[in-house]
Amino acid sequence: MRDRKNIANITIAAMFTAVGLILPFLTGQIQQIGNMLLPMHIPVLLCGLICGWQYGLVTGLTLPVLRYFLFGMPVLFPTGIAMAFELAAYGAVSGLFYSRSRWKCMIALYRSLLAAMLSGRIVWAVVQLLLLGAGGDGFTWKMFISGAFVNAVPGIILQLILIPVVMLALDRTGLVHFARKRTAESGE
Repeated sequence: MRDRKNIANITIAAMFTAVGLILPFLTGQIQQIGNMLLPMHIPVLLCGLICGWQYGLVTGLTLPVLRYFLFGMPVLFPTGIAMAFELAAYGAVSGLFYSRSRWKCMIALYRSLLAAMLSGRIVWAVVQLLLLGAGGDGFTWKMFISGAFVNAVPGIILQLILIPVVMLALDRTGLVHFARKRTAESGE
């Protein structure tokens, strides 16, 4: 039984990797639009939520690097490397928080998404800082705020709307389970 679940998770993670490779084509491979809509983030977050933190981590870590070798985008240094660590954090944190939630409900889903988004952006900033250095032509506070939040607002909104819709649709098919009603014991 455990082997079947692992095979299913590997298959689903591979599907999310494929989706992550294809989705950026919807933005026309234009980096500015991709930076706003964050198309690779969505399948990584879903992978972490559905398959678990380990699968989300591996999918997030490999997706930007694989995409670079297949399509030449994102540029590997520093963008692709920083994005690989950012997406790994997205997949790991979303899966870890969601799996540890007592109830699989919308509140738990949003908590997981917000924790993943915040931690992923922090990891991205740390990696950028290590790769580019601080100050001067390196990585600045203004670059962090701009890249992590200001430019990403459309993508953040898209993720906060689309991912719960997908999870609810999967719940209706029986692939993902939400607690439809919270009980008094849940404390939420």
